[in-house]
Amino acid sequence: MNESASGGLTGWTPGLFDDPTGSRKGARIELAPDAYLLPGLASAEAAELFEAIGVVAAQSDFRHLVTPGGHRMSVAMTNCGSVGWTTNERGYVYSPNDPATGRPWPSIPPAFEALGRRATDLAGFAPLSANACVVNRYEPGSRLTLHQDKDEQDLTQPIVSVSLGLPAVFLLGGFERSAPTVRRKLEHGDVVVWGGASRLRFHGVLPIESGSHPLCGPYRYNLTFRAAR
Repeated sequence: MNESASGGLTGWTPGLFDDPTGSRKGARIELAPDAYLLPGLASAEAAELFEAIGVVAAQSDFRHLVTPGGHRMSVAMTNCGSVGWTTNERGYVYSPNDPATGRPWPSIPPAFEALGRRATDLAGFAPLSANACVVNRYEPGSRLTLHQDKDEQDLTQPIVSVSLGLPAVFLLGGFERSAPTVRRKLEHGDVVVWGGASRLRFHGVLPIESGSHPLCGPYRYNLTFRAAR
């Protein structure tokens, strides 16, 4: 796989949703250098993960953040861990307390931690020391525009992203917002890990299509593990 000077991906020829391995589950599909799709990795423990999301949300409920520019995000979110990602008048920050309750964010559930370690191991990274997990809830029409995860103090550790519920189209770009993107359809239980040479790539999610999932109903949930501090 080749990269353009702007950090975009070129020379990638399979169809939009092709699986070059011929079998999704158990594979490790390279999306870019140091960026991998692990199809179905979280499928077996999906019910346990979904139950844990409910426990987290009972303590710190989902909410739609407002960007520093005054834009209401279409994706509802909450956090767990020693710090949580949020916004204030200064911009995007990691805070030890939930601003909606004034209390510390819920702890990261053991099932989340175990999955994060397993994912980084299979992707070829050192075990992730995540102290923050952003939990996103997408409803039909929700999207995540291209952005970089760069608010973390430790950029040497990878990002682990877990998909549950409705499918989504994941975009992985280059190091400039205008760079070309690779598109991948993410199904329930899929995990994406990126770090190293790809740690600061732009990425996003196209608008979610309507549907209903047996476990998650009309939503897509995403867990994003980060080493924030």
